[in-house]
Amino acid sequence: MTATIRILVVDDSPFMRKSLQKMLEEAPDLRVVATARDGVDALEKIQEHKPDIVTLDIEMPRMDGLTCLKKIMADHPMPVLMVSSLTQEGAQATLDALSIGALDFIPKESSFASMSILQIQHDLQEKVRRLATSPRFHRPPGGAPHPASPAAAPAPVKPVAAPPVRAAVPAGTSLPGTPQADLLVLGSSTGGPKALQDILPALPASLPVPCLIVQHMPSTFTKPFADRLDGLCQVHVKEAEQGEPLKAGTVYIAPGGLHMTYGTRTPKGCIELSSEPVSSLHRPSVDVLFMSVAELFHGQALATILTGMGADGAKGMEQLKRKGAHTLAEAEESCVVYGMPRAAVERGCVDLVAPLPDIAGHIRRHFRI
Repeated sequence: MTATIRILVVDDSPFMRKSLQKMLEEAPDLRVVATARDGVDALEKIQEHKPDIVTLDIEMPRMDGLTCLKKIMADHPMPVLMVSSLTQEGAQATLDALSIGALDFIPKESSFASMSILQIQHDLQEKVRRLATSPRFHRPPGGAPHPASPAAAPAPVKPVAAPPVRAAVPAGTSLPGTPQADLLVLGSSTGGPKALQDILPALPASLPVPCLIVQHMPSTFTKPFADRLDGLCQVHVKEAEQGEPLKAGTVYIAPGGLHMTYGTRTPKGCIELSSEPVSSLHRPSVDVLFMSVAELFHGQALATILTGMGADGAKGMEQLKRKGAHTLAEAEESCVVYGMPRAAVERGCVDLVAPLPDIAGHIRRHFRI
């Protein structure tokens, strides 16, 4: 029998509190044990009810969401899902929250009409399920909250797909001693903003190749996210633009709402942006990027899949591996959600599984920088 996940909903709007509670409790395994109207109320309710996860608004009286989040992470570390507006101001505040320790966010619509509820309900329920049992916080639903302690690398996952192209290498080893890549591509989703904020600042300006990144984010978030990373990094980080030629030492973040692919209209490759395929579950999609590189890029690629829900990127990584790419996946022990890396490992197309603190080092050693 599935354990019930206990949730605290924090929002200054009575309507939002009721709406979120209704959407969550339509799932039999989710229960809102309490609601809170601001940060002060939330901290009291956490002490009283010991929830498995908190949904947290940002703009609130008495104590705002960011101040409350800092106190939660200091005194009661637990999974927190931010409820954020899709404005530029909301994007900046949400990125701050992810840096402080929130695991993910959901959009807060200005009006929760019935159609908005239908669109967001499934995503809300699934994120709460995944985050409440995140490896980042080692505790079962209903258990006492405490931060994750360092863990040994997980045992290799047995492939469940067709015969593997190459078996995954246990964590702690190095990428195969094959020729240095000419392009770096990364994909991430839930937990990805913090992971990228750990990896990219560790790369020097002398990175000898371009880097293309798909991070699942709304369109209003990707430019502020790229600008924030650019201020932290030695490499240049920017939101990708249609048709721009690829340059070594530059990191291109796919714009929210558009697919980013590798293009061949310039001698060293360029950025192509498109809404096609519209049938893709995510836009931008890691699979769409990886498959375009597998099809059109004639050099060697290094592909990395980081934390995220679902399986986006696994098919594309499999195609890249068949073309001779080097492949790297984040280990379960450091993932917020071990979905996307697991899917790639199960396809048998991963050369190396490594925890987040080691990934930048593997990339640097590969490029000898």
